[in-house]
Amino acid sequence: MNVGGAVITDSTNSHTDNNRNVVLFPKTLDYYQVELTNMLETERYHEAMGLLEFLLQCQGQDQRQLEEWESLLGWLRTTFPESSHGHFEDSDSAEDEEPAANNEQIMRERIRLKQSEDRLYEEKLLKTAMERPVSERTLLALEQLSYLDQPDIEQRLIDWLQEDHQIHPLIQFRILQTLRRRGYRGTVSFMHQHERVDIEVETVPLDPTEFPLTIIQILERVSDKAEISAPNLFYFAQELWTQFIMSIYGTQNYIWITRGDDAEIDIWAAALHHTVAETLEGSSNEEETRIMYGVTDSIRFRYEQACRAIQQFVSSQMPR
Repeated sequence: MNVGGAVITDSTNSHTDNNRNVVLFPKTLDYYQVELTNMLETERYHEAMGLLEFLLQCQGQDQRQLEEWESLLGWLRTTFPESSHGHFEDSDSAEDEEPAANNEQIMRERIRLKQSEDRLYEEKLLKTAMERPVSERTLLALEQLSYLDQPDIEQRLIDWLQEDHQIHPLIQFRILQTLRRRGYRGTVSFMHQHERVDIEVETVPLDPTEFPLTIIQILERVSDKAEISAPNLFYFAQELWTQFIMSIYGTQNYIWITRGDDAEIDIWAAALHHTVAETLEGSSNEEETRIMYGVTDSIRFRYEQACRAIQQFVSSQMPR
């Protein structure tokens, strides 16, 4: 049976055995990877552990992926033992409903406790954040660095941004978010791939709703068009757009988008729609997409530039 991109073979009465008979397709793996990242970013560690336990019982992953998930699950169990009880199906909990301020206070207290137990905790977190290859542990370490009391953390993060030109743009953005959460004020300058950017840290968005209106309008434009022609496309467009915007934060492309008029919104919405359709289906009727979004010959060059920018991001080795 094919369910949501997963093939379920003959099953037994055992729930665990049922999971072992689930074969995940590549698109399904991508979906679960996105869900896992969202759980970690919103501190839903109980759910993340349950999802990892489920995924490790399925088939269809390569050995490297399995090893990454096993390592992450072990690390989560060690770091957040109070979240390790229960199962994936029982993921709704009172803790998930606590106000964000309470969650932040809980995290601060947890970090203070770990610091008191391990005087090298700061160094271990920094090492985990900077280690290669990038993994979900990188995001978790950066999040925890937001709550460390040591005053030198900001400068060490800034030095990392300015001295390591191999940092993936998404991780650069996460570092900026960590600096803002720590209350850092001021401008940070560094190389974003081949472009120098100057970022006012106190204006760095901490969630998608804090981005400028034009960025949200582009996604709304795709939603309106895809709702009729390709309803399944919008979920992937939403995720890609969020990741892409974070990856170009502060660059010239970002400035063009945020200061753009209706034509600029049409250009980027069409480029996003075309790229997602091509990625999902292997092909896309580009002329039809341009007509759908009103991309005329007078702005076609800017549209092609936008397509290249998004496609380059898609083809880059994004952190997992």
